[in-house]
Amino acid sequence: MTIGRLGRMLAMCAVLFAAFLVVSASAESRARIVRLSEVQGAVQIDRGAGDGFDKAFINLPVIEGSRLKTGKDGRAEVEFEDGSALRLAPGSEVDFTHLALSDDGRKLSTVQLVSGTIYASLHPKNARGKEKETGDEFRLDFGLESVTVPERAHFRVVLDSAGKATVALFKGKLNATGPSGQFEVAEKHSATIEAGNEVGNNDLAKNDPAKKDQDKDKDTFVIAKSYDAQPSDAWDRQQTDYQDHYASTGSSNAPSSQYGNAISDLNYYGSFTTLNGYGNVWQPYFIGDNWSPFQDGGWAFYPGAGYMWVSGYPWGWAPYRSGSWAFIPGFGWGWQPGNLNSYYAVPQVAKAPAGMKMPTAPVSGRQTVMVGLGLVANPAAGAPAHLTINPGSASFGVPRGSVNHLDRISKTMDRTSRPIMVATAPPASAAAPATGFGQGSGAGPMSSTSMMGDHRSAAPASRPH
Repeated sequence: MTIGRLGRMLAMCAVLFAAFLVVSASAESRARIVRLSEVQGAVQIDRGAGDGFDKAFINLPVIEGSRLKTGKDGRAEVEFEDGSALRLAPGSEVDFTHLALSDDGRKLSTVQLVSGTIYASLHPKNARGKEKETGDEFRLDFGLESVTVPERAHFRVVLDSAGKATVALFKGKLNATGPSGQFEVAEKHSATIEAGNEVGNNDLAKNDPAKKDQDKDKDTFVIAKSYDAQPSDAWDRQQTDYQDHYASTGSSNAPSSQYGNAISDLNYYGSFTTLNGYGNVWQPYFIGDNWSPFQDGGWAFYPGAGYMWVSGYPWGWAPYRSGSWAFIPGFGWGWQPGNLNSYYAVPQVAKAPAGMKMPTAPVSGRQTVMVGLGLVANPAAGAPAHLTINPGSASFGVPRGSVNHLDRISKTMDRTSRPIMVATAPPASAAAPATGFGQGSGAGPMSSTSMMGDHRSAAPASRPH
């Protein structure tokens, strides 16, 4: 098959996929670009394909109707278009009940916390001017309560088996509504909501039997000027620090304003370069002459869209959902950024070497199909103390933020063409005691490199291609 014919087929796939997603110019659209950005330990996802829960991997798209749950050792993060993130602690489950675009381009998101603990680091885009209500809308439902986020906020919600929910606000402002009424949670405060229990602010009900009978089925809440620490606080802080640090740390021509939910990974795992005739091009570290951006990944089935290509690389989101890949003589494979408003089920290729064979989607079935090294779920405890990065791995198997100065390590590998052993940051659970939010998280940017100690290989030295 010629490259020209391949390009036309890929373009047709993209058009058909977009046509499926966009309902009409005057109605809500489901063309959201939300991804599963971190998977540690046992995590399962239900993509709404009718097959229930299946094993989850990084870079799987998250669509309206998806459900996500973590096991006893599992953690997961979901990133939205603007870089906002939801993080699930072990033993948690959420439903993405509404992910849409309004006819004026606002992002409308509603997530249901079914059980467990969820962290939210959100910065919804507000319209300019006085009418902030015309900006993006995010709502988190839990029990009979709802939390709306009018502006930037970082908070945690714990929902126990008895239906008691505790909201802890680390930064920003939250508005909550429910049968108990409407209230606001201030920064560094918490609110505890209990179902049908006369506690907290409902003091009159304690001495008034009639009032007590009237309110027995209503939720009540208590506002506190502090909050208790949780075991996953340090992990949440670690992930937040990674996003904040690498969103602003990269080459000067990185399009940071456009790739809100991918720029941190692009800056951490590679670099942008301006090339004559090609413009702004991004390339991952640790690639060789024989590396291809399509050699490791898989095909995941989504209802209505069919099979979608999913990359196994930790940076593999934006370069496969927008823009196009090109093989550049003397440079190798590079990704040319494109408009993220276009959302491709199959990656676009502008130029490919002669004789290259693109992976093709299965013609039938619904099972996830692996290609090459396949898709990745990181170990439950995070990165090992040491790991080996191999030439041609493109950082496959390197957890994000786990190793400092990947750019320097890449330059060393370019000179030596040999595997390099590196030390990693300690896992979040061991980095700090659970004595308060954000204390001693041991975030990735503080890690260092080493050439000593036991290790695991980030990718096998011999490749299957």
